[in-house]
Parts: sequence; structure tokens; C-alpha cells
Amino acid sequence: MRNTISAAATALALTATPLMAETEISVYGGWQTAPHSSVSGQRADGSTFDENIGWDGKSLSMPPYYGLRAMWWQPNNIGYGIEVTHAKFYAPAGEMPAGFSRLEFTDGHNIVTANVMKRWPGQWADRFTPYVGAGIGIAVPHVDVTENGNRTYEYQYTGPALRLTAGASYELNARWAAFGEYQFTISDNEADLEGGGTLDTRLISNALNVGLSFRF
Repeated sequence: MRNTISAAATALALTATPLMAETEISVYGGWQTAPHSSVSGQRADGSTFDENIGWDGKSLSMPPYYGLRAMWWQPNNIGYGIEVTHAKFYAPAGEMPAGFSRLEFTDGHNIVTANVMKRWPGQWADRFTPYVGAGIGIAVPHVDVTENGNRTYEYQYTGPALRLTAGASYELNARWAAFGEYQFTISDNEADLEGGGTLDTRLISNALNVGLSFRF
């Protein structure tokens, strides 16, 4: 009887105790490309422009491309979190609109999203965990534009952003994991230029990321 009561009490305690979520903090770098996109808008003098620009990402030049992610994984292996990516977009000199001598988002074209992710632990082998995710949020780039002597050099909120991710992690030990992933981001950007001009562009990045995660 005593053993039966003890077993019942243990079972009741386990049932009453909620399963704890797992927190995972990740940092990554990698290689980011930036496809062509249209850049249009109005100059400070009131004239308009519309050019197709083949952006450079320059992932490894300073400041480098990187990202930070925090996820709270639930017992069903669905995760919720936030992510910040510091990407870069340089307009080549020969492709900028007339009157522009500098057109960059290079102290960060910063994408901030709220994410939902799904993982499958042990799907391929005991230590491998594939995952996919999506996020919606905002673009907060550092706008660095010089147009006819007017320089815009500041952080701005420029519009909405979307993120898609697919990758896999490899468990190094109970706390640490390494991972590799493909990540796609897209953002609509409407920037205000010094002197009264505006600039509109849709920016896309394709990135191959590698990084480390810490779990607790």
C-alpha cells in the first residue's frame, strides 16, 4: 500500500508539473548575396529617378554580415522567438541614378522579425535536427546616401520585412550545437533623403549561414 501511494503521488506530481520550454540563443555569420532590384524616387530638386541596381553584399568586409536569434522551444518542437540580421547592400558606382555618388545600406540593413519555427530532433541521426521557420517584422537600415551634395546618414524605419529559413543543427553536447542554414529575406523600403527627396526599393537577400547555438 505504501509503495502504491508513493507511486501514485509521484505520477500526480509529474502530471501536475508542466514541461519546461527550452531556450536557445544562436549567433551566425555567412555569405550573403543581394539580387538586382529597382530603385526609384524623387530627388531633392523634385526630379524623379528609376534605376535597376545589381547590389553587392560584401559579407566579409567591415562591418561583416551577421545575425542573432533567440528561440523558446515548446515540448511539441514548435519554437517562438525573435531574430535580428545585419545584412548589407552596396550600389556599384556605375549603376547609381544620375546625381548619386553614394547609395548604401551598410552599417546594417537590419531585419528584425518575430519567428515561428518547427524542428525534428533525431530525424536523420541522433545528433542532427533539421528545422524550418518563417518570420515577419520590420526593416531598420542605416541609410547612407549622397545625392547632389546632400548626404543622408541615419537609421530609419523603412517598411515591412519577411524571413524564411531552412537548415539543420548538429548537437555538440547537451548545451551547444553547430548549425548551417539557408535564409531568405525580403523587405520593402521607403527612405527619406536629406533635402526632401525619397527613395523606394525592395531588397532581397539570399544567405548561407553557419553558427553556434547555446541551450538552457
